Amino acid sequence: MILVDDGLATGATMRAAIAAVLQQQPGAVIVAIPVAPASVTHELAALVDEVVCVATPEPFYAVGPWYDDFSATTDDEVCRLLAEAHAR
Repeated sequence: MILVDDGLATGATMRAAIAAVLQQQPGAVIVAIPVAPASVTHELAALVDEVVCVATPEPFYAVGPWYDDFSATTDDEVCRLLAEAHAR
């Protein structure tokens, strides 16, 4: 199972996702993220088989500055994208 996020700050939501996935007893759990604090990646590495993170800047302030556009995705956008993916 591969868990992907657009970036982690505290890692709280990823820890919750890991806990939920581990209940399903997957063969392996990999966390893939573009940016996160090094301390968070180390904490998560103890919970899963592998953590892949592109950048662990020090000091780490937030995920948003690493994106040209970090605006929120609307519910309508998510529904449209899921419908398009399902249609394929």
